[in-house]
Amino acid sequence: MHKTVLILGATGRFGRNAAEAFWNDGWTVRAFNRRRDDLMQAAREADVIVAAWNPAYPDWAAQLADLHHRIREAARESGAMVIVPGNVYVYGEGTPAPWREDSPHAAQNPLGRLRVEMEESYRRSGVQTVILRAGDFIDTEASGNWLDRMMLPSLPKGRLTYPGRSDIPHAWAFLPDLVRAAVALAGQKAWLPAFTDVTFPGYRLTGREMADTLGAIAGRPIGLRPMSWLPLRLAAPAWPMARCLLEMRYLWEIPHWLESRRFDTLCPGLPQTPPEEALARAAAPWLRPERREVSLFHSITRSTQTSL
Repeated sequence: MHKTVLILGATGRFGRNAAEAFWNDGWTVRAFNRRRDDLMQAAREADVIVAAWNPAYPDWAAQLADLHHRIREAARESGAMVIVPGNVYVYGEGTPAPWREDSPHAAQNPLGRLRVEMEESYRRSGVQTVILRAGDFIDTEASGNWLDRMMLPSLPKGRLTYPGRSDIPHAWAFLPDLVRAAVALAGQKAWLPAFTDVTFPGYRLTGREMADTLGAIAGRPIGLRPMSWLPLRLAAPAWPMARCLLEMRYLWEIPHWLESRRFDTLCPGLPQTPPEEALARAAAPWLRPERREVSLFHSITRSTQTSL
């Protein structure tokens, strides 16, 4: 059966990995070009739309609702399923872990409330939607996320820079595994309900466990260095992005991880990469210096993108 997926944000982290995974599964992959393409027209022949667009944090309040309204209208006209990469912001600071599909969306901070409202707009719309929720991304190349921008660059000095408490679990997702789950869910379009919230369990790792794993990969001890938030606090009055990063700091200070029986039911037996392999692939540019220049070039060329 011929299947077509439209990737919105195909050059971003989630979109790039999703395009590869759908292609490998035999789908026709169409990457949307925001400068050239019309969304309604591009969606007409799509069976699935991967909504991996994401404005920069400071633009969420102004752009998020309209962006997803346009995606829903395109999907409504074409009959496409929309797959939205979800995050853990909806749960808020006070929700006890583990976080599952039935955990309350109790976020009270501005960014968290915007995500809650965006997801609710899909739930109310009647457009077939899958929210595929995951923790922080582990990518296969430097792409401007927490791991490669803040944490791993200190590895050549024998340290992992950690943004919060290193003794508590934090939710992580290896992107190639996550997008394989997206492909598996897209293949169930014919029988999934109008709205499906799926939590991707991923990894439950402390900072200490990450440092120890990276040390085993490197063959030498890797220490932990706390990340200083002072530069962000100083920059916050003049730099909106700093204020947003500070708003989400709580995720590095509270223990959280993801669990899901629904994921096991919908994606039974889906292979998961061992965390040691995922971290080895993510850290390769810093553990093998001869590859670092190429990786940084790719990171720099992606620095202006706002896709997931």
